[in-house]
Amino acid sequence: MRRRTLDTIFAGGGLLVAALLAVLGLALAGEHAFATNYVKEELAAQKITFATADKLTDSEKSWKPGSSCLTTYAGQLMETGAQAECYAKYYIREHMDASAKTAGFPGETYASLGSIRTDLTAQVTAAKAKGDTAAADAAQKKFDAATSLRTTMQTGETLSGLLLTVYGFNVIGDKADLAANILLLLAALMVFLSAAGLVHAYVTPKEKLVFVPVGAGARAPSGA
Repeated sequence: MRRRTLDTIFAGGGLLVAALLAVLGLALAGEHAFATNYVKEELAAQKITFATADKLTDSEKSWKPGSSCLTTYAGQLMETGAQAECYAKYYIREHMDASAKTAGFPGETYASLGSIRTDLTAQVTAAKAKGDTAAADAAQKKFDAATSLRTTMQTGETLSGLLLTVYGFNVIGDKADLAANILLLLAALMVFLSAAGLVHAYVTPKEKLVFVPVGAGARAPSGA
């Protein structure tokens, strides 16, 4: 086979691969653009605004290491996945944690409060059966506090979960953008290599052969 022919075949194949990589890259770039715009539109529609820096409490600013993001986004309208994560993990959950402590159930969640309410109901029933009004009233008071807190936890965990889902969707979009950039770079590399192959084919003497059988000499096979 002539070397020029081989170079041309490889260069043509490289261009086809480059085209495929470019198509995939552009498709992923489109997915990234869709995810970014969708997240922005949906979050902006909720009109959630971060508290301004002067209204943030010391507890909100230092609840956990990541709480500093509340200062970073202070006063801003929520429009990005990163903002959604910050609000869910460090604002909503800090308030849920504080509410649990205030109600007398530190560390409890919506799910764990279910069994607590069941136990308190049993305590109220048992106290009433014994005629212990004071114990029944105390258990009933704790039951009411647990019920109110559970409603608060349900609302907080639902909103927090939805915001974190949006954040996850945004992360997928960012990964698609990264993959798109890599594919487009590879496509550009393949175009460069294919162009180099075509140039090499052009400057290679027509009579130069490759994969010549042993003993065939330099004679070009017919039809090559």
